[in-house]
Amino acid sequence: ELYSFITGVASTAIARRLQKKFNTAGLSLTIEQWSVLYHLWKEDGLSQQDLCQATFRDKPSMTRLVDNLEKAGLVKRSASKTDRRKNLILLTDKAKSIQETCHGFAAETVDEALAGVSEADIEVCKVVLKQVYENLK
Repeated sequence: ELYSFITGVASTAIARRLQKKFNTAGLSLTIEQWSVLYHLWKEDGLSQQDLCQATFRDKPSMTRLVDNLEKAGLVKRSASKTDRRKNLILLTDKAKSIQETCHGFAAETVDEALAGVSEADIEVCKVVLKQVYENLK
């Protein structure tokens, strides 16, 4: 059972709950797209390679995600001024306008997921999962 939790049962449940909130609010946004926007909201203008590293996705997957975000009017590509081989991904006003709503849904979802879990247990969990990650990277 520990293996199934480490491989994503809890993560999947959280993602499903957050996706449901997006859908109920009429946001045409997938969890994968939200994860890209999340990193751009933290630092606008990241390269596609930076987004791959931040989200643990490969280049083809990121290209599809950015294509779809661009079609939805949430991001735009811009050639880097310092390296023509790089595309920087920039947020549009539309993406900026949904930031607070999306962060609110994410915070609600985390609160729901962690209801009844003590701060001490949360800290133990962070330490254990960080160690699992470090062991395997």
